[in-house]
Amino acid sequence: MSMKRFSYRAKEISTGKVIKGNIQAESERVAGKLLVDRGYVPETLHEEGTGLLSKLDRVRANDRITFTRQFSTLVGAGLPIAQALRTVAEQTSSKPMRAVIESILSDVEAGRSLSVAFGKHTDVFNNVYLSLISAGEVSGTLDKSLNRIAAQEEKDAKMMSKIRGALTYPAICVATIALVFVYMMVQVVPQVEKLYVDLKKDLPGLTKFMVGIKDFMFGYWWLVLIIIGVLVAFFIQFRKTIPGQRFNANFKLNVPMFKHLFQILYMSRFSRVSQILLATGVSVLDTMHIAGDSTNNLIVKDSIYKAADEVKGGRAMSTALTDKPYVLPLVHQMAAIGEQSGKMDEMLGKAAQVYEDELDERVTAISNMIEPVLMIAMAGMAALLVGGILFPIYGLVGELSS
Repeated sequence: MSMKRFSYRAKEISTGKVIKGNIQAESERVAGKLLVDRGYVPETLHEEGTGLLSKLDRVRANDRITFTRQFSTLVGAGLPIAQALRTVAEQTSSKPMRAVIESILSDVEAGRSLSVAFGKHTDVFNNVYLSLISAGEVSGTLDKSLNRIAAQEEKDAKMMSKIRGALTYPAICVATIALVFVYMMVQVVPQVEKLYVDLKKDLPGLTKFMVGIKDFMFGYWWLVLIIIGVLVAFFIQFRKTIPGQRFNANFKLNVPMFKHLFQILYMSRFSRVSQILLATGVSVLDTMHIAGDSTNNLIVKDSIYKAADEVKGGRAMSTALTDKPYVLPLVHQMAAIGEQSGKMDEMLGKAAQVYEDELDERVTAISNMIEPVLMIAMAGMAALLVGGILFPIYGLVGELSS
């Protein structure tokens, strides 16, 4: 049965204090029983809505990282799991994250294991997270596992933030160029055209070309919007299919200027996740499958899965990863050293650090490479403005004054 979210107002039996909050349960009756078991007397209890806005209100990465850090600290301090979850839920300002924590708390209080409770929220916690929760629960090192999870997510978030930051300035410039072009077509070009028509003069070639673009935009703007809408809808649906995912994965691995950046990003993720999983006691075979999933690239994942099949057949991890497409050499080289020294997790961690440092350098380099391209684009826009609008106007002024 699916879990539902209820808002409640209740009085604490021991103190008489009135509190408000939310709770996850299978039904209103179960929710009331849970509140009583926690020492509250429910006054009001009703199910919250499940409309479109609630579906759009999702858990953010920062909220998940904050929860993980707080939960780890409380567990490490010796608090019981249920009490630690309840404390974090009360301190969490994010409603979606609080709802997830309350659901986990309900499952734990019902006697389910922590890994099972977390496993019900795969839209919030990925395979790496769930595997580390399971390993930490079995080994009794849950606080350390949670710390490793938070550290990894912080590194990944920082990495993605740098990449997005490098692309923000180019995106703003491109948007500005597009807006200037549209303004020219809508406001300036029609006035130049009218000026030439009123004076019964022939339009220059470049201006005539711009007028043609303007006429198309005015006459067929609805068709352009329909085509764009259809293409966007097709692309969104196509990306959800296996062929679409493969196309997207292949594009990232081979797109000019960015392909090396993505390859380094995937190897950094694989190496770092492998280090964390191996250090927690997860087997090499499971580590390869989970770390392969963490790359979020279907083609890279297939290469690592093939290597995992070879490991299952008895080959060493370093040997299996050798010559696999898009698996960079440092990974299997450090894995080989780790196999010889018995410190596989440490060696893969060093490989991850090398890739993370290289990623920083490449993001900076790409930012520097993009700037000249943008300058050329802006120069082209300026040339179009001068050649198609200003020169014709100056030409008319010269003819009229002579």
